[in-house]
Amino acid sequence: MGVEPIPPWPGRFIDVGGARVHVRTTPEGPPETAVYVHGLAGSATNWTDLMGELADEVRGVAVDLPGAGYSPEPADGDYSVHAHAGVVVRLIETLGEGPVHLFGNSMGGAISVRVAATRPDLVRSLTLVSPALPDLLPRYGPARIAVSAAPRLGELAVRWLSALPPERRVLATLSMCYADAGRVHPERLREAIEELRRRDALPHTGAAIVGCARAIVREYFRLGPDNLWRQAERVSAPTLVVYGLRDRLVHARMARRAGRVFRDVRLVTIPHAGHVAQMEYPEVVAREARRLLAHARRPPHRTGGLGNAGAPRLSCEKSL
Repeated sequence: MGVEPIPPWPGRFIDVGGARVHVRTTPEGPPETAVYVHGLAGSATNWTDLMGELADEVRGVAVDLPGAGYSPEPADGDYSVHAHAGVVVRLIETLGEGPVHLFGNSMGGAISVRVAATRPDLVRSLTLVSPALPDLLPRYGPARIAVSAAPRLGELAVRWLSALPPERRVLATLSMCYADAGRVHPERLREAIEELRRRDALPHTGAAIVGCARAIVREYFRLGPDNLWRQAERVSAPTLVVYGLRDRLVHARMARRAGRVFRDVRLVTIPHAGHVAQMEYPEVVAREARRLLAHARRPPHRTGGLGNAGAPRLSCEKSL
């Protein structure tokens, strides 16, 4: 805890097909670009440390989804996964730098799967950290999301929570998302509290949280070809999926299903990580991401899967 963390990356606004979004970027230099997509109630700063770890490999562009971070609310009030995926597609197209290395955490993972499945031309590789893919088995975290998405209950819950001190709400969120909230640097804690105070003053903050929670619930019950697991089957980009074994929101048992569904996949479980491994153990996630980046850069005829040489396409490892 003695080393001061790096500050958030500089931000700017970009117009993407009629929408205005805020992004944070690492310095130019690397020839390839990575786009980072945060989860429910998150923002671009969820990727600060991982972006720093990978800044020598890829230029990082982390987006504040509409209604989150510094991005304004969507004009049509649509917080669906489909709408968010459309924003990410338009962002990649606006960047105009060819296919990107796409990263997504939690809800951002669900959004990234939809982008990779529907626009494979835009995605060179896919990294998912605790992706919010449908899991209907009872679990505390998804149950909380379902309650917050219920008609009227969501709005009531947001009003009740907003009456609590920001410090208390931030600590509760970190305790839910981290395996060990004691790993949070005091400066990161201060940043999170200040950001929550700023968000509390915005009129659309509550609607954005409730809208995104409802969007996740709808995806969990979606049937047909647009079901996220069905779309995962269509992802052609090499994929890394990272799960924390102490994740209270997305169960690591979903790794088995991910291994069966994604075509070219490597699975990594981090024993002491929670729901935001890219924040809790950025150096570990960066190490695994570097392996994926190297794999994605190989000529097609030399690409033999994400495991070790001679291994099948699926490699499931514990890291740390």
